[in-house]
Amino acid sequence: MEFSDSQLERYARHIILKEVGGAGQQRLSRAKVLVVGAGGLGSALILYLAAAGIGTIGVVDDDKVSLSNLQRQVLHRTADIGRAKTASAAATVGALNPDVKVVAHETRLRPENAAEVIAGYDLIADGSDNFATRFLVNDACYFLRKPLVSAAMLRFEGQLSTFKAHEPGPHPCYRCVFREPPPPDLVPSCSEAGILGALAGVMGSLQATEVLKEIVGIGESLSGRLLLYDALSPSFRLVRLKRDPECPLCGPQATIRDLGLSAA
Repeated sequence: MEFSDSQLERYARHIILKEVGGAGQQRLSRAKVLVVGAGGLGSALILYLAAAGIGTIGVVDDDKVSLSNLQRQVLHRTADIGRAKTASAAATVGALNPDVKVVAHETRLRPENAAEVIAGYDLIADGSDNFATRFLVNDACYFLRKPLVSAAMLRFEGQLSTFKAHEPGPHPCYRCVFREPPPPDLVPSCSEAGILGALAGVMGSLQATEVLKEIVGIGESLSGRLLLYDALSPSFRLVRLKRDPECPLCGPQATIRDLGLSAA
């Protein structure tokens, strides 16, 4: 594809990077990325993916914008209160970069629809706020051979990693690290424990960076490593992750064989 004069100007700071260049920007323009969740993480993530010129951004979310969201979900505005987050996201992206196509999936991912939704994208970025969805997305990405960039946060801390256990090599999946969802009453939600609003911007921006790296094929992947951020310290820490030979999903004796089992 050839860039128009306005596109060359828009993406000039990418194109002059020797690691990206025109070829890398073309990869971004052709890419289809599915973002799971248009909340705190999804807000910064979607904004930076759109600014970078990702060709198609799918947004999965069944929620509507509420006043309490606006402390951290910078994708939405006060005037969007009561509006579907997918519609708000599409409007914001359209105003930011008309090159980008937004596909709204106003639904919650479930075992019966996850494969259908995820199959149409090149890479999945998970910013969901519950463990059931995180495990479901991981399992679907493994079965469908899609790279997954997953982030999570609570209070003042965030974590980020890339999972592509379907590829050759010692790549772990999410279940290699977290075997199964914790009991519902063990980990509080953001509404119960609170969250520093700006933390969403930090983690969503880091997540967008890893998505762009995976698409262009530059730098070191976070696969096999978990990035931990503590805003109060402040500190970043990288933890090495190993593939679990007894993983129920990607291990040689895997017991999870279909998406119907992955939400358990």
